[in-house]
Amino acid sequence: MARANRHFIPGYVWHITHRCHKQEFLLRFARDRQRWLHWLYEARKRFGLCVLNYTVTSNHIHLLVFDRGNDAIARSMQLIAGRTAQEFNQRKRRKGAFWEDRYHATAIDTVEYLARCITYIDLNMARNGVVAHPSMWQTGGYREIQNPPDRYRLIDMKKLADLIGSDSVKNLQLEHRSWIETALEQHQDCREACWTEGIAVGSEQYIAETKALLDERASGRDEYYEQGQYILKEAYIPYSLVFDTKKGLLSGKNMSGAEK
Repeated sequence: MARANRHFIPGYVWHITHRCHKQEFLLRFARDRQRWLHWLYEARKRFGLCVLNYTVTSNHIHLLVFDRGNDAIARSMQLIAGRTAQEFNQRKRRKGAFWEDRYHATAIDTVEYLARCITYIDLNMARNGVVAHPSMWQTGGYREIQNPPDRYRLIDMKKLADLIGSDSVKNLQLEHRSWIETALEQHQDCREACWTEGIAVGSEQYIAETKALLDERASGRDEYYEQGQYILKEAYIPYSLVFDTKKGLLSGKNMSGAEK
């Protein structure tokens, strides 16, 4: 399997995905998902991580961040992944890997492409039939965007509104709600691999600029046009070919959210 991409470029938005080891449901209990969010909050405080959205499922996480160029993303992921795994293994008296060794980062263009990515992240558990609406999943960013808490806030709403092109947080919330409702009404809840397996997703100009910035790191990677967006891709072996297909089965009972 190709090693997961995690090149960062200051000023870019990144969609990060990180899977539990062998797609095990190590985050199936709410307390462990909440601990992941606790350490995300700590990373925001310690390193100034700029969070735009997130979803914690039972066997993987989605995290949307803006790179301010201060190495906050790498330091934050090290803190969050390390502390979450350590706490879980100590509590369960467990040994061994908790996460796949590398997380994957996809560069996301702003405005319309960012809106599509946010919608994709928010609909994760609805795609798997675990909940009917993202507002029902407690460890997802949809609830925070629509009802920002007074304390322990994770998402930088002003930065998100700016990147989306909204003139206010209130308008961002209205637009955000509309994206989700439209997607649910039109059954636009299928898995789209570009958001989790690509190097970058956006306009043709954005892909060209990203490829140029990556320089030799982008060699051998191809550009594609799919479903109204350009994608920079690298060779990838589907996870289903690596692990037993039985582990990929989903159900509302186990609340897995096993896709990426």
